[in-house]
Order: sequence, then structure tokens, then C-alpha cells
Amino acid sequence: MITRAEGAYLGAVRAFQNPMLDLLHKRHAPLVVSLLSLVFTVERPAVPVADAHTEVADALDQLRAAGHGDGLPTGSARDLCRQWADAGWLVRQVLDDDVEVYRLSAHAVGALEVAGRAGGVRARVSQSRVRTLLEAVERLALDADPDVMMRIARLDTEVKRLQAEIARLERTGEVDEVDDEELLEEAENVLHLVRELPADFARVAESIKAMQRDVVTALRQDQRPTGDVLREYLQRGEQVMDATPEGRAFAGALRLLGDPQRLDELSAQLDTVLRHRFATRLPSPQRAELREIVRRIEQGLDQVFAAQREASYVITAQVRNHDPLRDRQVDDLLRDVMTGMAAWLPDSRRGQAVTPLRRLPVADVEHLRQTPGDLRPAQAPDALADWDDGADVADTDARAWGGPHYADLDAHLRTFGEDAPEVDLAAAFRAAPAELRRPVDLLGLLELAHQRGMTESDELAFVDAVRPDGTRRRFAFGAATTRTRDEDR
Repeated sequence: MITRAEGAYLGAVRAFQNPMLDLLHKRHAPLVVSLLSLVFTVERPAVPVADAHTEVADALDQLRAAGHGDGLPTGSARDLCRQWADAGWLVRQVLDDDVEVYRLSAHAVGALEVAGRAGGVRARVSQSRVRTLLEAVERLALDADPDVMMRIARLDTEVKRLQAEIARLERTGEVDEVDDEELLEEAENVLHLVRELPADFARVAESIKAMQRDVVTALRQDQRPTGDVLREYLQRGEQVMDATPEGRAFAGALRLLGDPQRLDELSAQLDTVLRHRFATRLPSPQRAELREIVRRIEQGLDQVFAAQREASYVITAQVRNHDPLRDRQVDDLLRDVMTGMAAWLPDSRRGQAVTPLRRLPVADVEHLRQTPGDLRPAQAPDALADWDDGADVADTDARAWGGPHYADLDAHLRTFGEDAPEVDLAAAFRAAPAELRRPVDLLGLLELAHQRGMTESDELAFVDAVRPDGTRRRFAFGAATTRTRDEDR
């Protein structure tokens, strides 16, 4: 029979096996806490692996230069980060852009919060904390009490109290000012409550990742049909917030925090608090914490939603890219190869020839189709229409935008220079009809002139070309003349 002392001791041993308490119990716990708090901040919850290694290495160099080298662990920054990841304090994650990052685990976030509270301002038994406790107990009792008349009586009392307060304000027009000391106590209580949120969000995200690992493991083990595993995953995915205690708690909080209007109201209320004169008495870190409350909530929500998206993506990729039957066949093949190697190596000698595989194994097919299908179509295709090679079926607009009209250009040169042995190309182009003065026809005219023999000069000639749509373009080229007919004609 286990005694009370032994039971308490075993419970404490199990508690200290938790990575959060293990971090705080290590010899180098102050170094781990300080480095993690430097690298990971509210503004930067995820840090690329290479950047984290560099920043940890720089911090270690600074500590050694300051004379703290004796109390520092040996090994590089990369080794330390890997040790922290193996211990469960860091989580490696690959983002959508294939960048690998580190994130703090829920245990590390909890350890940093514990260390921050222990090293900072201690929470005091104040009016604000007691009122928070009393209001929480009152709300718990109200929700747990099924008595309708009792609930009506409590609500009626609350309504009367509020109506009396409204009447007093209307009568006096004055608001009772709260002492600055009490406001400071309430601000410290708010900060105390907010510091618990990051660890809570991280625990919800890690519970979703644990569910993801369970589903992927079940798919890989192939102990159940894939359809059963996926059906179970879809059921858990539809009720992902009800699958774990953390998820159920988060679902309740999401009903309050998921409303953008409520977050806007919270931001406006925090601005009102920070503008009050008592806020100047708060230390700068505490004012920054108050200012960042909404952002921390939004980052926590994004962290949980990102874990949900990643779980769906990983499981979908597992189903699409991994066939359990194929994976089992590959495993059997590799196992056969290793068995054959183990049997061959003891009796082999150096330089011994290995008989190659000269033919592939025959596929074991249970049944082949014995009668081929009818390849003939159900009916003959329609006959092709007769084509008249002499018909001019080209589209007029398409021809207008086509290449040079060589035949028409050649006839124009002959007509233009019928009384002279040579003609000026620029003058011939200007005298051509509009349909032969396209930019492409100028190139065709130069080609014909080159074939007949072209004489160039040092002067420049300018011509205006007309496109089919009526737009004009001026071109300049070296003035040249050409014969009206080829020499061989």
C-alpha cells in the first residue's frame, strides 16, 4: 500500500517530468529562459532556424565577453537549439514558403511566464483580485443554479442596482473617481490574467497537432482501412474544439474573442486606460503589455487556426501521396533485399562478381481480357466537303494584314519605269496605290530591288507607309535606284 508521503513524492516526480518544470529545474535554466525571451517576442513568435542560431550565438558571445563564460554550457548555438527542441521547449515547423522556423512550445511559454512573474512585480492580494474572484464565483453559481426563481431574483437585484446608479448620475451629474492606487492594482490584475493567454493558446495548438499525429500514425500503420481512419478524422475535424479539454475551453473563449467588434471595443477601452493619468505611474514594460493585449489575442487565435490548417494539409497530403498497400509492398521489397544481402555477404569475397538481373519478374496478373473490344466506330464519319483549289477563299482583311504583295509590286515597278532603265525606289513607293504602300510592302519593294540590282547613295530617303487601318508610319532608308527589269529577261 502506498503511503501518503510516497504518493505525494510520486506525484511530484511526475510533475517534474513535465517539460515546463524540467526547463526551470535544469542547471542552465536562467540561460535558457533569458535566451528564449530574447529571441521570441510578442511581435515575433516564429523565428527562422538560421536566424535563431545566429542570435543565440551572438548572445552567447556577449555573455562570454562579459565574463560569464564559466556558467555557460559547451557546444554551438545550433547544438543548444537542437537540445531545446528535443526537450520539448522548441517546435520546428515548415511554413508555406518552405521556410523552417522555431516556435516556443506551450511548456516553454509557461516556463517563461512563471519566470517572468517570479522576477517581476508579485501579484498582491488586492481589491481588484478579490473582486475578480468573487465575480467569477458568482457567475459560476449563477450558471450552475437551475432554480428559475433564484435567477430572476438575482437579475432583478442587479437591475435595481443599475437603475439606482443611473438615477444618481442623472441627479448629480458626477462620476465617482477611483483612486490611482486602486487603478494600479486593477491594471496589475489585468496583466496577471493576460500573461496566462499565450501558454493557453499554445496548448490548444499543440493538442490539435497531437490529433494530427494520431491520424497520420493510424494511416501509416494500416491497421484499419483508410476509409475508417478518414471518417474518424472528419468527425474529429468537425468537432475539433470538442476533441480535447483545451479545445473545449478554447471554443468557449472563441465565442467571446472571435467577434471583431468586441476586439475593437477592447482596443478602445485599453486606449482609454492608457490615456489616464495613473498610467504614467506604470513601468514602461507594463504599459507596453497593456497596449499589446489585443495583438496577443489575435496572434493566439492565428496560432490555433494555423494549427488547424496545417493538420488538414498534412493529413490530406498523407492520403494523396501515400498508398498503404504500395508502402507495404515497398517495405516487403526492401526487407527481401536486406535479407538477401545478409545471406550473400558472409560467403562473398572481395572482387567477387555479382550475377546481374537479366530479366524482370513477370507480373502476377489474375485475369486478362480474352476478347478485344470492337475498335470500329458505331457509324462512319461524315464525308469531307469538296475543295475548289481555284476558289479565292482567303479573307480580305487577313490578306490586308499579311505579307508583301510581290506580284503587284513587280507589276507596279514595270509600269512606273517603263520609259526609263532605272527608277528611284522612294518615288516608286510614293506613287504606288494605298494597298501597296503598307510597311511590309516597303520591305517587299526593297527585296525586289535587291534581286534586280540596286544602286545605293549616301542620301536618306523618307516615305510614308499606310497600314490597313489607315494609320501612317514614316520610314527612312538609304536612297537607292533599281532597274525596271531583270538583266536575264
